[in-house]
Amino acid sequence: MTADADVPAEFVRALGALRDRRLRPEIRLTEIPAPARIAPYAVALTGELLGGPGDEVEEDPASGRFVLLHDPRGQEAWEGTFRVVTLVRATLDPEAGADPLVCEAAWSWVTEALEAAPRGWSALGGTVTRVVSESFAALAERPDEVEIEIRASWTPPDGAVGDHLEAWATVLCHSGGLPPLPEGVASLGRRR
Repeated sequence: MTADADVPAEFVRALGALRDRRLRPEIRLTEIPAPARIAPYAVALTGELLGGPGDEVEEDPASGRFVLLHDPRGQEAWEGTFRVVTLVRATLDPEAGADPLVCEAAWSWVTEALEAAPRGWSALGGTVTRVVSESFAALAERPDEVEIEIRASWTPPDGAVGDHLEAWATVLCHSGGLPPLPEGVASLGRRR
């Protein structure tokens, strides 16, 4: 997350807010190339859940992407000059994945996380997709797999992007089975 002299000051401040936001230690963030054609300025991060010391963590229990777009002129559909575009993918327990309300529950993770952001949001939209994989014939002994994909985008108020990175991280943790932590409490590891 670097900036040069041609980058608007509000985007530089947003990059600083992202850099300064402290997330749970179970989340590893990595900067990746941002989309170049959607907005004049963008930054993209991937996130994945890690286990604490001694945890037996599933391979890739949850991962995702957080993209912050900025167009100083604004875009009508965004209702602002910034836009957050997110993705979270997680493997679910087959029993939980079979619940007919799992998609609605997953969307509630998004809205609840955003409701915790102190300055709100606008223009929220997204999808939740559930994929069930059953194996047959020579692969019949493989257990069924259920994956969920949560795609959401919204407009944060100017200057509140750190809060929105934290909201996305909350969805990532929730989808990966990490319990929420009260303010000021440290995580001791993943629940199984």
